[in-house]
Amino acid sequence: MENSRLKSRILMEIEKQIEQSSAKGKMTRRFQNFHSAIIKKYYNATDVKIDYHRHRVKMNLMVDDALYDPKTVNINLPVLPTNMFFKNLSDFLKSCLERDDRSIAFYAKLIKDLTSFNKVELVY
Repeated sequence: MENSRLKSRILMEIEKQIEQSSAKGKMTRRFQNFHSAIIKKYYNATDVKIDYHRHRVKMNLMVDDALYDPKTVNINLPVLPTNMFFKNLSDFLKSCLERDDRSIAFYAKLIKDLTSFNKVELVY
């Protein structure tokens, strides 16, 4: 029971962060990295570039996960260049959220990084 409440709290918090970071206004580098991390996790993509003005995401999707080795330099991996369009950034990012344990742990780390950065930012 406790574990399920924690998962739902993490999902609610990540959705709240998506809403706040997708609001109209100045898009900071921190929010851009946050958005890219969610997309990279969901699509197993590399080189994610978000064009906020044209509502477009360019990325390279990994074709075969078995060839990827995080312990070595991966230069010649088969990737599929992809160009996706989105209507609403917030809805698009929320659709990329997964509910498995591994993803929840990843989102908890993202939330921690975002909130700790906010606290440091307030000190200056």
